[in-house]
Amino acid sequence: MKTPDTPENETERLKTLRSTDILDTDSEERFDRLTRMAKRVFGVSIALVSLVDENRQWFKSKVGLDACETGRDISFCGHAILGNDIFVIEDALEDERFADNPLVTGEPKIRFYAGAPLRYLDGNKLGTLCIIDQEPRVLDEEDYAMLRDLAEMAEAELGAIQLATIDDLTKISNRRGFVSLAQNSINLCARQGSPVSMVFLDLDKFKPINDQFGHAEGDRALIAFAELMRQSFRDSDVFARIGGDEFVVLLTNTETDPAAKIVERFRSLVDVYNAESKRGYDITFSDGIISMHPDQDSVVEDLLRKADALMYEKKLENDTQSRLAKEA
Repeated sequence: MKTPDTPENETERLKTLRSTDILDTDSEERFDRLTRMAKRVFGVSIALVSLVDENRQWFKSKVGLDACETGRDISFCGHAILGNDIFVIEDALEDERFADNPLVTGEPKIRFYAGAPLRYLDGNKLGTLCIIDQEPRVLDEEDYAMLRDLAEMAEAELGAIQLATIDDLTKISNRRGFVSLAQNSINLCARQGSPVSMVFLDLDKFKPINDQFGHAEGDRALIAFAELMRQSFRDSDVFARIGGDEFVVLLTNTETDPAAKIVERFRSLVDVYNAESKRGYDITFSDGIISMHPDQDSVVEDLLRKADALMYEKKLENDTQSRLAKEA
């Protein structure tokens, strides 16, 4: 038996897969409809929407199979995501890569497999729409076209997940996406006994940018700020635009003092951007940081409210100091 090779972009691929927050979720009719259709159209015994995780393949939708997942090392889909087109095994018993695979020698006794890779919006292949049978089969060109069509429909449904959780303008997470991803990170830190820090960021004097330079320039400033966040924060951090000029970051395994230093490094990066871009205005921001060791009952919305309140207090303090300085 040959275990699947690892894609060259595996780290990025897994990051994208996890960002969808789809693993281990309940079945959904929009995916189940496609597997039912595939089973009926091709007359096979099994049809799956399979997502290839780090050490397993997990089935978002399945018809004709009881298992919810199998090991990646014995998966056919792990091979399928390595290519760009449909991966077909006409007779597994005649293929040395699969003849002694436990999914072939035991249940579900796979003889025929065809899997179409499912690409996400960023191009990463997250899994497959696949059909399986206990008898050898051969696909013709019409079959290939039909399986590709069904796979494109599955890709559209996967893409819809991201579009519902991504901010249209900046292309980073929106509030809905942030709450989901951040809650998962908080739960993980709670299990590990690790601290988290929530950082609420609010752009200063953003309205004058829109008023003086126009809303297109205001949008440019928001996009630039989001891009600077991408450059500054770690892969393990979760960041988002949650309102008009409001952004937020969840720093995992980070106490208050290190979080403050991270924010200051980010502020320095913004200062460099201001000096180099020379847009006629500077992007500045106020921040509020709340840190804690979460427990299983910790809720991301609570941290957001507390960080927002701290940010607002700091903004008022800064505004007061600025006004007094001008009066002096």
